[in-house]
Amino acid sequence: MTLPPRYHFGATLGQLAVPKHDPCARFAADDLWLAARTPSGAATLRLKREKSELVATAYGPGAEWIIERADAIAGLRDDLSDFAELVAHHPLLARLAKTFAGVRMPATGLVFPRVLRAILEQKVTGKEAHRSYRAICRTLGEPAPGPVDLVLPPDPAAIAAMAYWEFHPFGVEQRRTQALQRAALVAARLELCADSAEATRRLVALPGIGPWTAAEVVRVAYGDADAVSVGDFHIPNTVAWALAGEARGTDERMLELLEPFRGHRGRVCDLLAHGGLGAPKFGPRMPIRSFARF
Repeated sequence: MTLPPRYHFGATLGQLAVPKHDPCARFAADDLWLAARTPSGAATLRLKREKSELVATAYGPGAEWIIERADAIAGLRDDLSDFAELVAHHPLLARLAKTFAGVRMPATGLVFPRVLRAILEQKVTGKEAHRSYRAICRTLGEPAPGPVDLVLPPDPAAIAAMAYWEFHPFGVEQRRTQALQRAALVAARLELCADSAEATRRLVALPGIGPWTAAEVVRVAYGDADAVSVGDFHIPNTVAWALAGEARGTDERMLELLEPFRGHRGRVCDLLAHGGLGAPKFGPRMPIRSFARF
């Protein structure tokens, strides 16, 4: 695959792997290995950048399925054709759009692995969520095909069959566990959703899953550039500060400020993050807790 000018491999694909160590993925500067349960079976995809080309290699029964989606996973189906014009009137966003023009939004086509990550990230620090994710994948994952030591994301059926208290050693309490198990029970239907809108409707209909979780899922599974994580602890403040100079913002104010960029509202939030923009901090950090001893 020929890469577009200034394509940013790291910023585009790094988000597909949990930081530091992901049992289901391995990420380096120009190299990504990703294990997946595809509709055709287990697969491992390798995306390697070689100058202006992206080389895709796959292993396992699902190799053909994941190779056909390799360009989408790499963000090469992401449509930025109208974005520069949309932000041209806003100097900050226009500058960020130019600086990070090579960052694309991947669309994996795989819903449940992202549901797992998003639910684990509800109302806790990233460090806590990633620790739980690693523990669950190591325990429930099965060896992935291919030459690298990866495991497949947990089978939804295995998650649904467990008692909620079996997740306590993973650092996950009853509320998040039950939300995860409800999603696991309907995982097959979630994977069949035709688009981001249908997936969002199905997700938010499940108790324990709201707009924040749904947006975190569809932004990566479908490459939805308009998905905004309503209910986030930081993003409303970041948007209010960057777009209006207001140190604190509500979800309502965030959506008001993002409305002129409809179609790319989630992309705007991502650009602010890539640019390192954040509102002033006035309070203590959220503490890191552990449910493992419960």
